[in-house]
Amino acid sequence: MQYESEATQFLTQLKTERPHLENEQQKGRALLWDKQLDRSLQEGFKQARVPQKPYVYQSK
Repeated sequence: MQYESEATQFLTQLKTERPHLENEQQKGRALLWDKQLDRSLQEGFKQARVPQKPYVYQSK
């Protein structure tokens, strides 16, 4: 048998006890991350970008 850490055992047990958990995680992720990007908004961000010097804490 292959070694499984306590964390892996816990997660495996949790997923078997609560099979709907993964779907809930995906729904939560979709709320924050899985969104279409607005091209014009992204272009505005790119144009407004201010160049940064390599060593920001060094004075000349």
